Amino acid sequence: MIIGFFMILVDSTIVTIAMPHIMSAFGADLNNVIWVTSAYLLAHAVPLLITGRMGDRLGLKTVFIAGLFVFTASSLWCALAGSIEMLILARVVQGLGAALMAPQTMAVIMRTFPPERRGAPMGLWGSVAGLAMLVGPLLGGFLVDAFGWEWIFFINVPVGIAGMVLVAVNVSKLETHSHSFDWLGVALSALGLFLIVFGIQGPRLAGFASFKPLVKGRSTP
Repeated sequence: MIIGFFMILVDSTIVTIAMPHIMSAFGADLNNVIWVTSAYLLAHAVPLLITGRMGDRLGLKTVFIAGLFVFTASSLWCALAGSIEMLILARVVQGLGAALMAPQTMAVIMRTFPPERRGAPMGLWGSVAGLAMLVGPLLGGFLVDAFGWEWIFFINVPVGIAGMVLVAVNVSKLETHSHSFDWLGVALSALGLFLIVFGIQGPRLAGFASFKPLVKGRSTP
């Protein structure tokens, strides 16, 4: 499950390195190519409240494997995309796969290990998060220079398949809970989270690219 968690975090940073190559390949401008990252982050962050509850109702292992399958298949779609619009759409689906996986990793740790044995898996979980932030740009730079931007997505395919097999074999099927959904609360929370993430990611996309702040009463060049 750490493999899937690692892939989620790496893919939130690795694309940044490939942006100039993606722009060149598709003849896209910066505003378009920024959506390759922003669409993924939005699709990843907004559904987390729902996907966490889905794990409780449908099974943590089942939802995780489904998310890893979606993530892996959409990674192949990203690599084979023929236009910037198709790449953005594939990244949205990839983000949804990440949203299915992310809540299940911590939940499996909490429900598999008793309190006195959670230190090691929690430490591993946290260290992988930090490592992924470091590895993403480095791995992205190597793959783009050596093989081309498509390989930042192709590499997810064999890793994702291996992750699905390992989880299917080694992770126990845990008890499910039929909690009800607070649909209004979920909708309002998802909307609020969307606006927060879009506010952080989207000022350039929302028409502020030409805004020039004032410095000592004069606009900056």
